Amino acid sequence: MIRVLVVDDDFMVAKVHSGYVERTDGFSVVGVAHTGADAVRAVRDLRPDLVLLDIYLPDQDGLSVLRELRSDPSTVDTDVIVITAAKDVETVRGAMRGGVLHYLIKPFSYAALRDQLLHFATLQEKLRRLASAGQEDVDDVFGARPRTASTLPKGLAQPTAELVEQALRDHPDGLSASECAQVTALSRPSARRYLEHFAETGRADVRLRYGSTGRPERQYHWRS
Repeated sequence: MIRVLVVDDDFMVAKVHSGYVERTDGFSVVGVAHTGADAVRAVRDLRPDLVLLDIYLPDQDGLSVLRELRSDPSTVDTDVIVITAAKDVETVRGAMRGGVLHYLIKPFSYAALRDQLLHFATLQEKLRRLASAGQEDVDDVFGARPRTASTLPKGLAQPTAELVEQALRDHPDGLSASECAQVTALSRPSARRYLEHFAETGRADVRLRYGSTGRPERQYHWRS
C-alpha cells in the first residue's frame, strides 16, 4: 500500500483529493495538512511515500515546503506531486527544479490524478525489480518518451492521436475499434489505425474479447 499525505489549505478540497486517493487501488491517505509547517511536520512524523502538495498555503508557499523537504535527510526521499491553481512559469520551473514527479493544475478530474498515481505505482514497482537500468527504463522514469508529431507514422496526425489516447484513458475497461470510433466520431478504420499504432509502440495493450458468436474482438487498453 502506497501511503499518501494530502496538503491543501482548503479543507473541502483536501477532502475531495483524499477521496480520490482512497478510490485508487493500492493507495491510502495517512494524513492531511493545511499549512506548510504542518506539512513538513507530517512528512517527518508519518514518513509517507508520496505527498500531494499545494502551492498556496497560509504560512509559506509550497515551493518553500518542497525545499525544506529536500534539505532534510529524513524527508529527502519522499516523492512529491504538486497540485495547485498556480500557472505561472516561475512556479512550474521551481517545482521542476525541486524534483517533483508531476504538476497538476486545479481543478482536475479524478481520472487525471488516478493516472499519475498509477504511473507512480508502476515506476516504483519497476525500480524495485531492476538490478540495473537501460535507456528505455530511464526514459520511463524521467518521462522522456517523445510525444511529438514526428514520432507518428506517415498518415497519422497528432491531434487525432491525442483524441484516441484520451478516449482510451477515459475508458479503463478498454475499447474496441468500433467503440473507439463512436466515442471519437472517427471512422472505424481510422480509429483502428491509431489503436494499432499505440499497441505496436507499447502504449496500449490488446486483449481478445469473446462474444457469444463470431470471431473474438480486439480490445485496447491504455497502459498507465
